[in-house]
Amino acid sequence: MRESKPSGDVSPWALAGLGMQFFVAILLFVTLGNWLDRRAGTAPLFLLAGLFLGGGGSFWAAYRRLTGDARSAPPPDDANRTEHDER
Repeated sequence: MRESKPSGDVSPWALAGLGMQFFVAILLFVTLGNWLDRRAGTAPLFLLAGLFLGGGGSFWAAYRRLTGDARSAPPPDDANRTEHDER
C-alpha cells in the first residue's frame, strides 16, 4: 500500500516544472525585450528589463508555490473558535 506524502513535500516533477517555468519566462521576456529594442533602437534597455522582469516574476511565482502562500490556506479549526462559540 502506498503511503501519502506529508503536505510539505514537493515532488521532483513539480520542481522540474518550476525550472521549466523559470526558463520559459526568461526566454519570452528577453525575446520580447530584444524585439522592442530593435523597433525602438534602444539596445539593450528593454532586453535587460525583460531579463529582470522574467527572472524576478518567475522567481516570485516559484517562491509562492514552494512556500504555500499562507494567506490562501484556510486557518486551523481552533483559530475560528471564540468564547461565544463554546457556549
